Amino acid sequence: MVDLFILAAEASADAHGARLIKELLEKRPDLNISAVAGPNMRALPINTVAPMEQFQVMGFYDVLMALPRLVRHFFRLRDLLLQLNPKAILCIDYPGFNLRLEKSLRKKGYKGQLIHYICPTVWAWRKKRILSMNQSLNLLLTIFPFEKKYFKKSNIQVEYVGHPLIHAISNYAPSGNFREQYQLSGKILGLFPGSRKSEIEKNFPLQLKAAQKLCQLDPELQIAISIASQEREAQIWSMAGLKAVFIPPQHTYDLMRHCHLAFAKSGTVTLELALHKVPTVVTYAIRPLDRLIIQKIFKVNLPFYCIVNIIASKSVFPELFGPRFTVDGLRQAADVLLNNAAVRFTCQNECSQMQKLLGTQPASQLAAEHILNHIFNQNRKNIPHSP
Repeated sequence: MVDLFILAAEASADAHGARLIKELLEKRPDLNISAVAGPNMRALPINTVAPMEQFQVMGFYDVLMALPRLVRHFFRLRDLLLQLNPKAILCIDYPGFNLRLEKSLRKKGYKGQLIHYICPTVWAWRKKRILSMNQSLNLLLTIFPFEKKYFKKSNIQVEYVGHPLIHAISNYAPSGNFREQYQLSGKILGLFPGSRKSEIEKNFPLQLKAAQKLCQLDPELQIAISIASQEREAQIWSMAGLKAVFIPPQHTYDLMRHCHLAFAKSGTVTLELALHKVPTVVTYAIRPLDRLIIQKIFKVNLPFYCIVNIIASKSVFPELFGPRFTVDGLRQAADVLLNNAAVRFTCQNECSQMQKLLGTQPASQLAAEHILNHIFNQNRKNIPHSP
């Protein structure tokens, strides 16, 4: 019998899931785990029923185009889970898909433990999701300390476990010959265009053009491009040219450690850069239709969209979203971080505060303890669920 089924449908979820599986298996080597998994999780001793790449999609327009495929995968996965009937199902992030799956599983009679790791952004939009989550979930594991208060009136057991990146970055051992290995010298300008095909297509060309303009003005700058996913390596190579310096996933943190400045697509990578104290300009290319849907239909109007700025409740990193994301806009924002010493110092100082805001809890270890307690019926709430 399957003890735990883990659903990780995007790159960040795969990274979180891999760290979590290591902790789970260290505590319970006999734990039977099946999963929808990415490359990090697939390298571990689990049973992979489907690759995460089948589920990856970004943006409202892309979701619309991929909808028939996603619907097929949704029902196949739901039926498989009902057949496997694991003791617990853990869904990591990816709320648009996972919350619907959790609700559908309950309606079809699944009685096991439903656990969601990484809270949907109910504090930003779609607060009504709390009602649906309350009818489906047994346990919600949050990675930001302010999220728990939004569930005061729910019956869900909500636990703040800390952010997994804190422990991952503090335990990372830098490579001693990183610069020599990739023939890097001077000031490194790191480009982090994302891990999905569509986001790379939208963000990378503008990032690269702005970076090249900066290098023309400052010969000390050298561009290094992060390859977040091996599946996207050929795509980035074809767009950048063979003369560029490409950094594979296993050396991402080495690149961050040596970066003088970074351009990064909005997402988890911006928090990683902040924890490495790298001044960063955040980009997010978005189609006009997607922007219209977000602002007019979902009524999303946040003061900040970058997670670093949201956590700090102030502008730590400059954000260039939608029509503000242009080559000249990116170059100008970067120029300030490169040449204004006071602005650069303030940015790095705010980055230093990020770990204090998030705390130092061993997130994956605590999350594993809560999950095992729920699987083996220890210290858990028995929550009635409506059909």
